[in-house]
Amino acid sequence: MVAVSDGMIRLGQFLKLVNMVNAGSEAKRAIAAGSVRVNDVELRQGRQLHSDDVVAVGNERARVA
Repeated sequence: MVAVSDGMIRLGQFLKLVNMVNAGSEAKRAIAAGSVRVNDVELRQGRQLHSDDVVAVGNERARVA
């Protein structure tokens, strides 16, 4: 679980925070390619995450706290 101070964070920022990607451009490519899922659903760039959302890239998973 990764704590977010105000309970909300953008997907690309979260991917960088948990080291699932190295840069924002890598996050954009992964999202556009359909490699990123939130709560088992493919999504769009700029998605806002909230507490208890689960982000997956391949076999890696991280939960927003």
